[in-house]
Amino acid sequence: MVDMSLYAAFLVAAFALCVTPGPDLMFIVAMGGRSGPAAGVMAAFGVACAMLVHSVAAALGLSALFTALPTLYHVLRWAGAAYLLYLAVKAFRDRSVPSAEGAGAAGPGMRRAFWQGAITNLLNPKVILFNVAFLPQFVDPSLGHVQGQLLLLGITLVVMGFLWDGSVGLLAGRLASALRRSARVNRWLNIVSGTVFTGLAVRLVATSPK
Repeated sequence: MVDMSLYAAFLVAAFALCVTPGPDLMFIVAMGGRSGPAAGVMAAFGVACAMLVHSVAAALGLSALFTALPTLYHVLRWAGAAYLLYLAVKAFRDRSVPSAEGAGAAGPGMRRAFWQGAITNLLNPKVILFNVAFLPQFVDPSLGHVQGQLLLLGITLVVMGFLWDGSVGLLAGRLASALRRSARVNRWLNIVSGTVFTGLAVRLVATSPK
């Protein structure tokens, strides 16, 4: 179904992309730092699920809508930036200090971390454009089943990304949890998270599609 030499090259390129710090990884680190290791992993899972949606869309050709309807790109871009700014404001205003024994009562927080990761990625049109530009480079049309090849590549990228991002989110959360004994450190972590969210929003608005 796939050219194994192309697939091997894809694995190398995908690994390089996964370990290179980008907006999704910065978001996951900020979520883990603000809400703990489980939240970091759940944010990574949310991003992975959103990436799977993007991959399916690319395989079905839906992402080509962005070339035909550039207005759609800008609508999603501004919506994504607005959502990131909303998360930034929540982080800046957070004055809570989680107790050591209250860590297990964060069920709804885990769901929020998942959905925040998913929505942030889904509202980033650059991810959709990336899939359109990147995945077809490793497809061999002569083998047929082009949609299947695109889907396999997309799923591979999603799994690799989750394994890396989830590990980073877990480590960031554990480090932050160890530091949260102090209310001052807790406040500083919230400020750092809010700053990261703000920076990602500015980056999303300021950069233009290639």
